[in-house]
Amino acid sequence: MLLGMIVGAERKRKGQTAGIRTFALISMGACLAMLLSIYVPQEYMGLKNGDPGRIAAQVITGIGFLGGGAMIQMRGTVKGLTTAAGIWMTAIIGMAVGIGMYWVSFAATALVLVTLITFEQYSKHKKIGQDSKVINITVEGILENIDDYQQVLKDNGIHLSTYYIEYDYARSMTELNFVILVHSYTDVLPILNLISKVNPTKKLTLTNQIDI
Repeated sequence: MLLGMIVGAERKRKGQTAGIRTFALISMGACLAMLLSIYVPQEYMGLKNGDPGRIAAQVITGIGFLGGGAMIQMRGTVKGLTTAAGIWMTAIIGMAVGIGMYWVSFAATALVLVTLITFEQYSKHKKIGQDSKVINITVEGILENIDDYQQVLKDNGIHLSTYYIEYDYARSMTELNFVILVHSYTDVLPILNLISKVNPTKKLTLTNQIDI
């Protein structure tokens, strides 16, 4: 329970739905499954030659159901993979406790925290990883080219993957959707301010998914 709570506390700190209680229950459940797996063949005479890993083996498969529930699919973007992996790892730690591998369990918990916390700080410091974002701009008039916008993005080290344009001739407005790749920990707000000044801007939004 305690080892599961430690991992769950870190996930709750990141605002994930699966937190302290969920991880504690997963770890305890896996531990109990391991104990049952050992106990049943030893306790019942007719199962002396039974497989002590049979019940425990089902934990590996069954925990995938909870891991799948921790992931969210949003228009091609999957969120919650780290939490799902943490759920799977916590179940294994619970099984290790159940079989008596206490020091291995403590070491595994420590390594999970190193992976989740220390590597996150390292990624922030080194700006490792990129996110796909969409900048939606509504401007006055019918734009014939987007060279000025491309130049602003290029000057700020942002890669433009693709773009979509919609002309509204009735209201004389243009809607632009720029699909960009940006470092995960880059502050995009100053860049949005520069983009808004390229042309008279009616609306500007930034999203993490394509919504056009």
